[in-house]
Amino acid sequence: MEQATWQVKGMTCEHCVRAVTKAVQSVTGTADVRVDLKSGRLVFKYQPGTDLEQIKANIEDAGYEVA
Repeated sequence: MEQATWQVKGMTCEHCVRAVTKAVQSVTGTADVRVDLKSGRLVFKYQPGTDLEQIKANIEDAGYEVA
């Protein structure tokens, strides 16, 4: 598996953390999703071939910005 680290803007509470986690986990091939509210950092693992653009779109559809 590969690992990605992204910045997510707009998170203000634990609900936001859960929403971003769910958005990532909804894409097949992702694992070990960790979201840090304080730093705005999202770290997750994914299998080669996983649609990273779909993950980004899901996060944006949930109301957050991927920087």
